Amino acid sequence: MAACLRFTRRVWRSFVENKGHDQQCFPNLKILDAKPGQLKASLKIEPYNLNRVGLSGKSPQTVHGGLIMSLTDTLGSLAVATKGQFMTGVSVDIGTSFVKPAGRVGEELTANAVVTGIGRSLAYTRVDFYNAQGQLAAYGHHTKYIGKSIGHENDVKFSEDGERVIEGEDID
Repeated sequence: MAACLRFTRRVWRSFVENKGHDQQCFPNLKILDAKPGQLKASLKIEPYNLNRVGLSGKSPQTVHGGLIMSLTDTLGSLAVATKGQFMTGVSVDIGTSFVKPAGRVGEELTANAVVTGIGRSLAYTRVDFYNAQGQLAAYGHHTKYIGKSIGHENDVKFSEDGERVIEGEDID
C-alpha cells in the first residue's frame, strides 16, 4: 500500500477514534485511494443518512443534503492530509451545490476530493460526489486555515507519486 494512502487512513482513524461528529455520521466511510492532493472515498448509504422528503410515499427518500455538506468538510480535510498534514486545520469557508439525488439506502455514494491550492495559512479543496449511476450528484468547496497545524510532529512529506515517505516517520 502506498505511503500516502496509509497515512491518510491513519488520519481518518484519528477522526473516528475522537468519537465525534465523523464517527457518529459516517462510521462506514471508506478511503479507497490517496495520492498527494487527491482522495477517493465511498460511503454505503444507511437509513440515518436520508432526508424526510419522500415520506409521503410519492417518491423514495434520498440522501440528506447535510450529509453531503458534512462529507465536504471531512473529505476536504482528508484531502489536506494527503499532502502530509496530520492536523488538517479548521474550516473558514464551506459550500455545496446539489445537482441530482445522491442515492438511496443500500447504494454507494462515491467522492473525489482534491486540494486545489495550499499555502502557509490556507488550503482550498473541492469535492465531487457521484451517485450509484455515476452521475455528478453534488460538488463542494472547502477552505481551511492550516497556519497553526503545519509542523505537527506526525506530519510527513511524500514522494511526488505518494508511494514513499521522504521526510518524517512512516507509521502504519
